[in-house]
Amino acid sequence: MSTVSRRGTLSPRELTRVGDRLSFVYLERCTVHREDNAITATDADGITHIPSATIGTLLLGPGTRITHQAMAVLSECGASVVWVGEQGVRFYAGGRALNRSSGLAEAQATAWANQRTRLAIARAMYSLRFPDEDPAGKTRQELLGMEGSRMKDCYRRESIRTGVPWKRREYDRNDFSAGDAPNQGITAAAQCMYGIAHAVIAALGCSPALGFVHSGNERSFVMDIADLYKTDVGIPAAFDAAAEGEEDMASRTRRALRDRINETGLLDRCVRDIQQLLRYDDSRDPADGQDTMTLQSDGGLHVSSGRNYGDEPIW
Repeated sequence: MSTVSRRGTLSPRELTRVGDRLSFVYLERCTVHREDNAITATDADGITHIPSATIGTLLLGPGTRITHQAMAVLSECGASVVWVGEQGVRFYAGGRALNRSSGLAEAQATAWANQRTRLAIARAMYSLRFPDEDPAGKTRQELLGMEGSRMKDCYRRESIRTGVPWKRREYDRNDFSAGDAPNQGITAAAQCMYGIAHAVIAALGCSPALGFVHSGNERSFVMDIADLYKTDVGIPAAFDAAAEGEEDMASRTRRALRDRINETGLLDRCVRDIQQLLRYDDSRDPADGQDTMTLQSDGGLHVSSGRNYGDEPIW
């Protein structure tokens, strides 16, 4: 099948595994429908059947249509659906989150609400980006200065590697074409990385707004996560595209980035990094993946919902 992600047809054993029980499936240029408890992806070359129970997140790319019945079976299986750009490089909209548990969202909110843990996670993010430097004890101002120096080093390094001349980072929000080829590529790559990070964050049920480095924007956490992969995924792809010429930089950068994302397994890495950064312990999540609803009581105690506690003790 040529237009279902423009790659060979996927079988359930070949679905990209994310974590222990999550899988991302990307479709494009096809119609998604339901047949029994499976979804089907239909294009001019035929029909591909995908068991809905194997899907963690369905990424719908350009040219896709999905029926009401397909959405119904995906909801019944607890799968999330995200509308994205080509190969997931832009986030447009998201349906139900992948996690039935609120544990990851609560872990994010708990860490964000405390100034000490918020700074600790910001330092951990810098450790992931620059593993050869120790951010322990650094203030936020020092972290920002450290990042600025490392970004300049990255631009110079990629310029030498590709032979693309580099002056400085220039970006006009209102005029993409104002920058030179590498600057256009870096801007296009950043936009794509925001889309990828937003899709993963939405699928995991986290809040895109609660950032640990960035703040004050509805996509603060999206920018936090996207920046983790700026120097080893986004910027190298931008310079590779610039090395091929100055025409159509946005499209060529997106294609270069798409290939690099698939080659490096970035979606898997992104999920693992979010869980690690938030110190998420899923031991309280139901092993069978079923919905669990509790009521909060005193002293951190959670009790079963669906019961009237007016006439019986909680303890």
